[in-house]
Amino acid sequence: MLCFHLYRRGANILPNFKPYIELIRLPNCLMMGLAVIVGVIISDPHYLLMYSSLDRLAFGFFTSFFLTASSMVLNDYADREIDKINEPRRPIPSGRMRPDVALRYGVFLGALGISCSLATGPLTFAIALLTFSIALLYNFKLKKSGILGNASVAYSVAIPIVYGSVLSFSLSEKVLIYSAMIFLSIMGREVVKGISDVEGDAAKGVRTVAVKYGEKSASYIALALFLAAVSLSFIPPIEKMCNSAFYLPFVLITDGMLFFLSVKLIKKPDKKTAKEVKSKALIAMAFGLIGFALGSL
Repeated sequence: MLCFHLYRRGANILPNFKPYIELIRLPNCLMMGLAVIVGVIISDPHYLLMYSSLDRLAFGFFTSFFLTASSMVLNDYADREIDKINEPRRPIPSGRMRPDVALRYGVFLGALGISCSLATGPLTFAIALLTFSIALLYNFKLKKSGILGNASVAYSVAIPIVYGSVLSFSLSEKVLIYSAMIFLSIMGREVVKGISDVEGDAAKGVRTVAVKYGEKSASYIALALFLAAVSLSFIPPIEKMCNSAFYLPFVLITDGMLFFLSVKLIKKPDKKTAKEVKSKALIAMAFGLIGFALGSL
């Protein structure tokens, strides 16, 4: 009977945690944490083998993980009215989490991320603080500006591999090329996101590319940004910055996916297609990160 009672209590408690997990977008947080490790591998793969580096790697991972989580939560807090139209099933607009609870949760996660960055030195702390500040500006101010908001998101996603290289004391030209590829890819994905959210954004005065110029024009701009990222992806093998045998198979999957997803969106630039492209573009970028890492070993 006691076991059954404890099981029932656990079953009742677990659903209460679900909105907290939903809000942080766990796959995004894990990807951003791993991007820091990829940044270390790109810059100095031998750093991973140093026992003394393990604590720095862990703090670097959790800095990116918690700051991403905080940004996701605060984004949903700031977007709670728009999401009543665009994403009514999310925890806040659906009523499964109160806005004030979400705000405190987001601030707590941000504090955890900044605290982790303090453990690895003043330069990593400064980068983390700048990145968190940009995320706050985006969530509460820049989002309505459209392209500037897209750029702030792209910066926040591209910076983890730079952070990883700084963490391992070895910032290089190769890292900057890879981060530029990520920046352009995320810019394209943000333009696509604007197509999927066009109804709510228009109602709330968010000046995305899709709102200002229409979904069709936005789909062509997304294609141009994705193609710019694809063009940069050939620099590392041409300049012999990577092991092409490991780099190219994964990066070519990324390039192909981004191209074909863009073509699909151009053919049918509606909300459903944009949501699919936005989701699959993230998978494509995950393949790219794997290629960046393996090509540096």
